[in-house]
Amino acid sequence: MAWTLDGQAALVTGGARRVGAAIARELHGAGASVLLHYRDSEADATRLAAELNAARAGSAATVKADLLAPIAPKALVAAALERFGRLDLLVNNASSFFPVPVGAIEASHWEELMGSNLRAPLFLSQEAAPQLARSKGAITNIVDIHAERPLKGYPLYSIAKAGLAALTRSLALELAPDVRVNGVAPGAIAWPEDGQFDPEERKRILASTPLGRVGTPADIAQAVHFLACAPYVSGQIIAVDGGRSVYL
Repeated sequence: MAWTLDGQAALVTGGARRVGAAIARELHGAGASVLLHYRDSEADATRLAAELNAARAGSAATVKADLLAPIAPKALVAAALERFGRLDLLVNNASSFFPVPVGAIEASHWEELMGSNLRAPLFLSQEAAPQLARSKGAITNIVDIHAERPLKGYPLYSIAKAGLAALTRSLALELAPDVRVNGVAPGAIAWPEDGQFDPEERKRILASTPLGRVGTPADIAQAVHFLACAPYVSGQIIAVDGGRSVYL
C-alpha cells in the first residue's frame, strides 16, 4: 500500500484544534494539501495553516463556516475547489459533545448534537461526492465507540454517533465503486477541556481500557491516514480505543 497522498486535497472539518489538527498535520505530512474548516477557532486555524504553508508553500488554507447553516456544504466544497482545484479526501471530524440527561432534553440540544454529528456529515458528504468520485476519493467519518455502546448521561450524543456509523456504512454502498467511505471510532483520546469527566471517572475509564492509558490525537490521525490510502477498504469503522470496546 502506498502511503503517499501527493497531489491530493483534503477537507478536514473542525481542523483547527485537537484531533482535527492532528489529522490535518498527518495528511499534510503525507503530501496532501489541506483545507482547515473552523467555526470559532480562527486564531488556531490561522496558526496551523501558517505552520503547514511554511513546510510546503500554498499547501494549506482555512475556511470559516457554521456547519448547521444550510449553505455550509456547498460553500466548503466550493472553497476547496477554488483553493486547490480538486477534492480527494473528506474528513468529517467536527463534533459537539456534552451531556443531556433524559428529562432535560430540549429541541436546541437535538439540533446541536444531531446537527453537528450527523446532519452536517450527511449533507457535506452528499455535496462532496461528485468531486470525490472524479479522483476515486474517500470519506472518513470520526464516529465514537459509544455509537455501539451508549455513554450514560449522553443519550443524544450516543444516538447521533450511532446514526453517523449507519451513515458511514450506507454511503459506502451508495457511493460505491467511485468513493470509499469508512469511519474511525475513538475511545478515550483527549479529555474534554471543560472538565466533563471528574478525576474518579477518568480513573474508571482508564481501568476499563486494556492498554491502560489515554490515547492521543495522533493515534486517530494515523488511522485516518491508513483509511485514506487503503484502496480495498470501505464500509468499515475502526475502533482506536486502547481495547476499551472489548471490555465494555
